[in-house]
Amino acid sequence: MNTLSTKLGRWLARILEKPSRKYEPFDVSKLTNLQRCLQPGDVLLVEGNQRISSAIKYLTQSTWSHALLFVGDAVGTRDAAGELNCLLEADLSHGVIVVPLSRYASFNTRICRPVNLREGDRQKLIEYAVQRIG
Repeated sequence: MNTLSTKLGRWLARILEKPSRKYEPFDVSKLTNLQRCLQPGDVLLVEGNQRISSAIKYLTQSTWSHALLFVGDAVGTRDAAGELNCLLEADLSHGVIVVPLSRYASFNTRICRPVNLREGDRQKLIEYAVQRIG
C-alpha cells in the first residue's frame, strides 16, 4: 500500500541522494592503499558528496558524513564488474546493503580500527551486521 507519506519519503530520499555540486575531495587515498590497509571489522569514514551528506556534516559538526563497516569476503558476493562487495552500509533508499570498495575510491576517507577487540568478537560483529542486509 503506497500511502502519501511513503511516496513523499521516496521523493525526498531521491532529492537528498543527488550529488552536491560543490564537493571536491582534497586528499583521496589510492584504492590499492585502502585495500591493503583495511581489516574485517574496520569502520571506513567517508566524506560524502550527496546533499544529505552536507546536512549530516553540518548537524554533527564533523568532516565525515558516512560510516561503513568493512566485512571483507563475509558476504561473498560481487558487483556487476566482478569486484568483491566488502563494505556494509545503510542506504537511505535501499536499507542495509553491501558494496565494493571502489564505490568510494574518489572520496576522502579515514579508517577507524577497534582497539582490543578479540577475533571472536570481531566475527560476531560481522555476522550480526551481515544478517541485517536488506
